Amino acid sequence: MINIVKADGTSEVEFLSKLRERSRNTNKDVTATVTEIIDNVREHGDEAVREYTIKFDGKAPEFFEVPKDEILTASAECDPEFIATLKKAADNIRDFHQRQKQQSWFTTKDNGVIMGQRVRGLARVGLYVPGGTAAYPSSVLMNAIPAKIAGVKELIMVTPPLKNGKPNPDIMAAAAIAGVDRVFLMGGAQAVAALAYGTQSVPKVDKIVGPGNIFVATAKKLLYGNVDIDMIAGPSEILVLADESANPKFLAADLMSQAEHDRLASAILVTTSQKLAEETVTELERQIKTLSRSEIIEESLTNYGAIIVCDEMAKAVEMANDLAPEHLEVCCNNPMEYVGKLDNAGSVFLGNYSPEPLGDYFAGPNHVLPTSGTARFFSPLSVDSFVKKSSFIYYTEDALKNDKDDIVRFANTEGLTAHANSITVRFDDK
Repeated sequence: MINIVKADGTSEVEFLSKLRERSRNTNKDVTATVTEIIDNVREHGDEAVREYTIKFDGKAPEFFEVPKDEILTASAECDPEFIATLKKAADNIRDFHQRQKQQSWFTTKDNGVIMGQRVRGLARVGLYVPGGTAAYPSSVLMNAIPAKIAGVKELIMVTPPLKNGKPNPDIMAAAAIAGVDRVFLMGGAQAVAALAYGTQSVPKVDKIVGPGNIFVATAKKLLYGNVDIDMIAGPSEILVLADESANPKFLAADLMSQAEHDRLASAILVTTSQKLAEETVTELERQIKTLSRSEIIEESLTNYGAIIVCDEMAKAVEMANDLAPEHLEVCCNNPMEYVGKLDNAGSVFLGNYSPEPLGDYFAGPNHVLPTSGTARFFSPLSVDSFVKKSSFIYYTEDALKNDKDDIVRFANTEGLTAHANSITVRFDDK
C-alpha cells in the first residue's frame, strides 16, 4: 500500500522527483475541450452555457439565477445542527480573517509632499463552488468571507445544479451565511467562462476563485489575464513530520484523510523512527478497511504516498522546506520548536491534536492553499487576495524643484528625454 523509504540520498530523491512530475503533466485533450467551451461561451453566452449544462449536468434550470429569497430560505431544508455548525465555522473564519484587513494610509513630509496608498476591495468577484456529490459548503465560507471582509462590492457564486435542476440546499445555506450576493446554477468550464466574459445573465467579474475539477482548473488557467484567479491548484497533499513520541494511529488517520481526496493526492510521513514507520503501516492497513473511499486512498498511497525515515530531525525539516507542501503537520514532542524553521508550507498544524481537517472546516485559517511546491512563493487565500492597492503622490512646486536635477539625470541616463522634458518644462521660464 505505502512504501517505507530510507533517506539515503538516493531513494527519497527518486520518490520526490516522481511526485513533482505528477504536477507537471498536462492533459492536451482537456485543454482542447476547455478551449472550445470558452470560445463557445464567449461567442454565444447563455445559449452555450445552457447547452453544456444539459450535456454535463443532465438538466438545465428554468432560470440560471437563484432567487434571493430561495438563497435565504434554503437553510429550512438543511439539518439544523449542520446550520449551527456552519455558523460557528463562519464566526471562526471571520475572526481570523478580520485581523488581516489593511487600511489605506498616507504620510506627509516637512516640504509639503504627501504620499500614500489606497486599499479597497475588488468591484466584483466570481466564486466557483462544486455541486452534486462533491458539494463543499466549507469552500463557500473560506472564499466568500475574506472577500466580504476585503470590501468586495458584489460576490457572484456559480455552482452546478442537482439532477433535478435545483440548487444544493447546503451550498445555498452556506452562501446565505457567508454573504454571497448572487447565485447562478451552472458549473464546469462553461461557468468559469461565463464569469470571465460575462453573458446575458451573468455579469463579468474581476477575479475568479474556488476549487473545481480538472476542467474548471484548466479554464481558470487559460482565462488568467482576462481575469485574475486565486491560484492554479494541483492535487491535494499533506506532509507529516513526526518523532518517536507521535501516535501511529493518529498519523495513519491523517495521511488517509488527505489521500481520500483524489487518486493523485499525496500523503507523506517523514519521521526519525523506523519503529513508528512500521507501526503506521500497520495502522493504515487496519483503518482503511472501515473507510468508504478505500480504493482511492489505496491508489493514492501506493503511487504518491511514502513513509520516509531520516537519521535526524534537521534532515526531515530540510525535506519539508524543499517539498513545500500544501498541509504540514508537526507531530513532535515540542512542535512549537519548529515554527520558525518551517519556511515553506501552505498551512502548518502543530501538535497531535491539530489534525488537517481542523483547518479544512473549522479553526479559522483559510483552507485554500498553494500546492505542488508553490508554497515557496505563494500564500494561502486571504483578505489580501480580494483587494487592490493604488499609490498616490502630491508634490509642491518647491519640492519638485528641489528634486528635479536628480530626476532629469535618471531620465537622461535611461535615454528617455521626454521624461526629462516633463520635469524641466515646468521650470524653463523661472
